[in-house]
Amino acid sequence: MKAADWDHGAPGTAGAPLAIELRHLRYFAALADAGSFTRAAARMFISQPTLSQQIRRLEAIIGTPLFQRQRDGVRLTPAGEVLLDASRAVLSLMEQGVSRTRQEAGLERQRLRVIVPPGLPDTLAVEAASALRSAAAAADVDLAWLEIPLDDEFSPIREHRADAGLGWLTARPGELPASLVVVSLGDFEPRVWIPAAHAAARRGRISLDEMTRMDVIHGPRRADPATYDAWARVLRTVDPRFEFTDPPFRRLREMTLAFAATADRPTAVLTGPIILAEDEPEPIRSTITHDMVRVSLEGQPLTATAALVWNSDLPAPLQRILADAGPSITRPGQQKPAAIRP
Repeated sequence: MKAADWDHGAPGTAGAPLAIELRHLRYFAALADAGSFTRAAARMFISQPTLSQQIRRLEAIIGTPLFQRQRDGVRLTPAGEVLLDASRAVLSLMEQGVSRTRQEAGLERQRLRVIVPPGLPDTLAVEAASALRSAAAAADVDLAWLEIPLDDEFSPIREHRADAGLGWLTARPGELPASLVVVSLGDFEPRVWIPAAHAAARRGRISLDEMTRMDVIHGPRRADPATYDAWARVLRTVDPRFEFTDPPFRRLREMTLAFAATADRPTAVLTGPIILAEDEPEPIRSTITHDMVRVSLEGQPLTATAALVWNSDLPAPLQRILADAGPSITRPGQQKPAAIRP
């Protein structure tokens, strides 16, 4: 570290490192999220040289590299991983503090930031949005919707980048961080399509063993990594070498089914979790598209529990909104959701 990076001006502070400013942490977190200087600079509305200079400055203050520079971007060093957690906590606390100060002064209303990740079943997303909107309106609180992925540890919520979220619960309740409140909203399962000529099509059911002997189009992983990984683990109990095949077309189900029907090998198409496991199955041959038949999975081996999750350190009024909305996110005839952790 250079001598210029140390503060010798104030009495009794000789040799003390210069103070880290909030802008350093904002730039650092933005670069960690973006993975490249170009994308991070664009998101922060600053020039790339300015961002590079500030990151170098931060590394000089800390006294160690925070990123590994690579040809395709940057990756956090172990020291950078530690600082990222601390940075997000500091930035979140500062944002909450400023917001509460403005609320106390009557300059803004309380706000609840809720993650609704892509890929949720439409019925679940609509019911959740309606219930949360009603509860928030009754409490005179604004809602902010965030459409970002949620991993199986609900990291954006734990790191206070969001207050709550709808996601898929793949870990056992006892394995989740103690800071989270989790309310189960029901078990969902995927739809499965197989070639009409496959033996399982006549039964209307297919086993995991039969599926692992086919190519299975599912994903991509980044759309829902928690469920993707959980289901891959289930299928690997039958065949340890099993891997999903990425869809050739994004959000174009008909074209994906046509692609699977004409593939060289028997190919199945597996959707994300979209059907309540308690729903009655539809007649086998009610849906045939491009010589692909929709069938059910024997024994419901692939399910995902939908959950409403929030941090237990949220202000009481915001937690009350979530607790009030949870029991309303249900379908007729379905049992009321139950809190997994109070």
